[in-house]
Amino acid sequence: MKKILVAVGLMTLASTAFAAKDCGELKSEIAAKLDAKGVPHYSLEIVDKGASADGKVVGTCGGDTKEIVYKRG
Repeated sequence: MKKILVAVGLMTLASTAFAAKDCGELKSEIAAKLDAKGVPHYSLEIVDKGASADGKVVGTCGGDTKEIVYKRG
């Protein structure tokens, strides 16, 4: 039972660290993937989570308080 609790605790810490990723870094990674696929004429915008924005949410960052929104054109 003790091993299970330790494993659950470690997974929780790992998921928290992943969600706390720097927004600028994540935006750069997404842009690199889009550029590698040859996607033309797009924009990525960092907005507060839940804020209304035109486009598709493609990532979350800042401790799950911000979203990265993709817009074509």
